[in-house]
Amino acid sequence: MAGHRIFTTSFASIYPHYVTKAEKKGRGKAEVDTVITWLTGYSEADLERVIENDTDLATFFAEAPELNPNAELITGVVCGVRVEEIEDPLMQKIRYMDKLVDEVGRGKKMESILRG
Repeated sequence: MAGHRIFTTSFASIYPHYVTKAEKKGRGKAEVDTVITWLTGYSEADLERVIENDTDLATFFAEAPELNPNAELITGVVCGVRVEEIEDPLMQKIRYMDKLVDEVGRGKKMESILRG
């Protein structure tokens, strides 16, 4: 999947969709931010900076302070593909983030989402 167009998509362009998905299910921006910061190691201020700078997803993950070591515990299907079987490391990280936001939107308990 090298060169997939999602890699050059800005985080700022997908972030509002994540928040909207959560809000439609009675959850909020804070919970979306919690799962993203848990996954990437970014702080709230870092997320704001990434959004302001229109950072693409490849750079977003390349510059992430530290991928959570429990990220490999994220399993399931996103867009018909099992996240644990995705071979491209960048695509897998993007799908991990999608999966976490999906779980927020489905109303799972935060402890479960954060693999606690």
